[in-house]
Amino acid sequence: MAAIQYKDIDPRKQAFIFELDNVLFPEKDYLYQVYYLFASLLEYTELSDAKQTTDLMVNAYNGKGADAVFDELKTKLGVEERFRTNLDTLLANAKLPLKLLLYQNILALLQEIVTDRKKIFIVTNGDPLQQLNKMKQVEWHGLEPYLTCYFADESKPKPEPDVLELIMKDHNLQRRDMIMIENSETDRLCAQTTGIDYISVTDIISF
Repeated sequence: MAAIQYKDIDPRKQAFIFELDNVLFPEKDYLYQVYYLFASLLEYTELSDAKQTTDLMVNAYNGKGADAVFDELKTKLGVEERFRTNLDTLLANAKLPLKLLLYQNILALLQEIVTDRKKIFIVTNGDPLQQLNKMKQVEWHGLEPYLTCYFADESKPKPEPDVLELIMKDHNLQRRDMIMIENSETDRLCAQTTGIDYISVTDIISF
């Protein structure tokens, strides 16, 4: 099945809603770099093996999720609890070695939306500091002036509809004007609750 392109989307849509992680770019591209930086810190301060630490963190993320990563380090490598703050600080503020790259088909979609003079909103769950730090390190290809960001946690996290209702109020939009590009049950529920259409990002980035 061919990937969905901009021309396949209802031309009456005036506003496109995107989550950040795993919609615009792979979340792991951010986290893996933070894990590398944290492992390097431990190597410097504790004389541990950075590669072993990084590999363990990546495997814990893939097997148990991001919230389990530090506990896995404590259990498997005996990393002291006092280092949890260091990891949390890096997750919120890290300067990455490499830029975060948009999915290629998403980049093409964003560029066509801008060319067609329609609105782009990034509506993201999670810690606003961390999400903002990610956005600062994306290679946007000049799209920054056309993006409007809302941090859902500053009102109520998705799937609560509050943030989408705020966008409609702020930008004089109707439900029929909007479409969400999603990659989670949370976003699907949010779109359904708000009464707006949605498309899975996997239908856009698949080949």
